[in-house]
Amino acid sequence: MSDPSPKHDVPFNSLSRAASAYLRSAQHQPIEWNQWGADAFARAQRENKPVLLDVGAAWCHWCHVMDRESYENPEVARIINQRFVAVKVDRDERPDVDSRYQAAVAAISGQGGWPLTAFLTPEGRPYFGGTYFPPEDRYGRPGFPRVLLLMADAFANRREEVEETAQGVMHAIEHNESFSGRAALAGELAPGSRTGVALLEKLLDSMLKQFDARNGGFGSQPKFPHPAALDFLIDVASRGGREAEQARHAAAVTLQKMAAGGIYDQLAGGFHRYSVDERWGVPHFEKMAYDNSELLKSYSHAAQSFAGMEAGPEMRRVAEDILRWMDEWLSDREHGGFYASQDADVSLEDDGDYFTWTREEAAAVLSAEEFAAVERYYDLRVVGDMHHHPQKNVLHRTGSTLMAEEDGVLAGAKRKMYGARLLRKTPFVDKTVYTGWNGMCISAYLAAGRILGLSAPVEFALRSLDRLLRTAWSAQGMMAHVVAYGETAAEKSAAEPVKGTLEDYAFVANASLDAWEATGEMRYFTASRQICDAMLARFHDRTGGGFFDTEANAAALGALTARRKPLQDAPTPAGNPTAATALLRVAALTGEEGYQTRAFETLETFAGIVEHFGLYAASYGLALRRAVEGIEQVCVIGDGAAAEELLSAAMARYAVNRSVIRLRRDQLGALPPALAETLTHLPEREGSVAVVCRGGVCLPPIDQADRLRAVL
Repeated sequence: MSDPSPKHDVPFNSLSRAASAYLRSAQHQPIEWNQWGADAFARAQRENKPVLLDVGAAWCHWCHVMDRESYENPEVARIINQRFVAVKVDRDERPDVDSRYQAAVAAISGQGGWPLTAFLTPEGRPYFGGTYFPPEDRYGRPGFPRVLLLMADAFANRREEVEETAQGVMHAIEHNESFSGRAALAGELAPGSRTGVALLEKLLDSMLKQFDARNGGFGSQPKFPHPAALDFLIDVASRGGREAEQARHAAAVTLQKMAAGGIYDQLAGGFHRYSVDERWGVPHFEKMAYDNSELLKSYSHAAQSFAGMEAGPEMRRVAEDILRWMDEWLSDREHGGFYASQDADVSLEDDGDYFTWTREEAAAVLSAEEFAAVERYYDLRVVGDMHHHPQKNVLHRTGSTLMAEEDGVLAGAKRKMYGARLLRKTPFVDKTVYTGWNGMCISAYLAAGRILGLSAPVEFALRSLDRLLRTAWSAQGMMAHVVAYGETAAEKSAAEPVKGTLEDYAFVANASLDAWEATGEMRYFTASRQICDAMLARFHDRTGGGFFDTEANAAALGALTARRKPLQDAPTPAGNPTAATALLRVAALTGEEGYQTRAFETLETFAGIVEHFGLYAASYGLALRRAVEGIEQVCVIGDGAAAEELLSAAMARYAVNRSVIRLRRDQLGALPPALAETLTHLPEREGSVAVVCRGGVCLPPIDQADRLRAVL
C-alpha cells in the first residue's frame, strides 16, 4: 500500500495472503507488513529504509500484547510506514530466520525471546534489537515510539556507525554458531570407549549438580522441563552402577514434582511450556507439541524403567493423560498429523484465565463434598496465584494432600470442572502441521503405545507418518517444513513451500525407524534410509564435520548467510545429535560403515566443547551413549500371546541404545541388509522367539520371557 498514513482504502494488509495463522492474525493492522522474502529487502534497498523485523508466534502472550499496544496503534503505524520496511515472521514457520536473529539480539542486548524486535540494514544485517517494547517508557524499558524514532534517525544520520555495528553483530552471529571444539574421539567410539565414557560422566555430573533436590528440575526460576536430560538420567538409572541411584532419584523427583505442579494441566492432561517459579507452580500457559511429545517419551520411559517402584503407576498415569490431551486437542483425527500449539490466553486482559479457578467458580459446579475434596487436593485458596486476578488458583497438588487420583469423589469433581472449563472461550489452537514436530510426536506416540501396551497411539502415529511421507517428502529427496497449514489457509498458500531444515529430516528419519521397529514394514526402513541419504547430501559439512541447519544458498537474505550447526537443545533436541542418532541406527541395520563414520565424525566435531553445555547437551549425551554402548537389537519374531510376552520382557526397561523390533515370520524374507545376514540363519522352529544382536553378532534364539530378561 502506497499511502503511509494509518487510514487505508482496504481493510487488510498484505498478510491477508499469508498461509501462517500467526501472520494472518495481523492482517487487520495498519502496518504495511511484508512477509520475509527478497521483495521486502529489495524494497528497503530501493527506498533506502531500514527494516523493522518482528518475529513472534501464535502461542506467544507478549507478542499479542505488543501487537495490541503498538502495531494496532495508528500513530505507531504512521512512524513505521514512513520510516521503515516492516517484515513480520512466524518463528514456527521460519525457525531458520528466528534462530539467527535471536543470536543477533542476544549479542546486542544479552537476551532473546519473543516477540523479537530487530532493526536491520536494507541488506538484512541487524544493528539493534530487543524483545518486547512497551508503548511508553515503563518496566525499565524504553517506549516503542521512542525506539523507532531513534533507530530511524541513526540509520538516516549515523549510517557509518550503523553499518559498523551491523558488521560486528554479523561477526558475533557467525562466531556464536561456529564450533572449534573438535576432539579426538574418532577410533575411540567403539563400545566401552574410555574417552566417550568420561564425557558421558561429565554430562551426568553437570546435570546432577544443577538438580533441585527440593522442587525437582534443574536450576531456579524460570524452570523448563528438559525432557532429554530426564531421558539421559533414566537411561543411567537403568544401567546400574554407582551413579544409578542418584540419576533415578533426580529423574523420579523431577517427573513427580512436575506432574503435581501447575505446569501440568491437572484436568485435561498435557504440560504448559514452562514455570515462572522454581516450584512448578505458575506456568506460562501455552502448550506446545514438542514439549508434550518429548515429555510423553520421558514419562513412558519412566513407567518402563520404574514399573516395580512406587513412582511407576504415577508415571504411567501422566503418560496416558498426555496422550489424552494430545488426542483431544492436538491431533487431526481425520487425516492424521499433530497440530503445533495451543495459545495461553483468549485476550490480553487475561493471563491463563481459561486454565485457572477461583473458589467461587469451583463451588458453582461442584457439590459440597466434591468442593471439599478439590479444595484439599488442589490447594484451592482465597488468595490464589495470579497477580492480575488474585482470586485465581492454578490447580496443583500439595505434598500433604496426595490422595488417590482415582478417588471416586475427586474423579467426579475433575470431570465436572473440566466440563465447565470446556464451556469457557477456548485459547486458539494453531492447526499448522509442522514436519519436524510431527516426527517428534510420531516417535513419542510409537514409544508410548508400545511401552504402555496401547494399540491406538501406534495406529495413529503410523497414519500420521504415512501422511507426512506422502505430503512433505518428495520423490526428488526434498522435505518440506510444513505438512499442512491449518483451517482456511489452503487457498492462501501461494508462496513457495518452506524448505525443510536439518531437524525436519532428522526427526522424520528417526520416526520412520521407530515405525519400522514397531511394524517390520520395510517401506518405513527404506524411507528412513532415503531421508538420511538426503540429509547427508544437503546438510553435511564435508570439510568441518557435523551438519548445518539449512542448505547452502548463495541467495540467502540477511543473517541467513550465517551457517550454524545446532548442538544445544533449545528446547527441542538439537539437529546434530538427532542426525547422528539416525545415522547410527541406519548403520546398525545396513552394516554400511559410511553412516557410522559420519555419525562418529558429527559427535567428534563437538566433543571438545560439549561438556560446557551440560544440561543443554542432553540429546548429544543420548547420541553419544548409543555410540559408546553400541546398538543392541532385540528382534521378537512370531505371533500370539507368547510373542507379546517376549515383547513385554524386551521393553521392561529403557535403554537408549536398545531397539526392540517386532517381526512376523513372513517378514523374515525382507529385512535390512545387516539383519538379513544374521536372521536368515535362524533355525526353523515353531513358536515365538526373541533374538538379541549386538555388534553384528546374534545370540541363540530365546523362547522364554524370563531368560530374555536375564540376558538383557
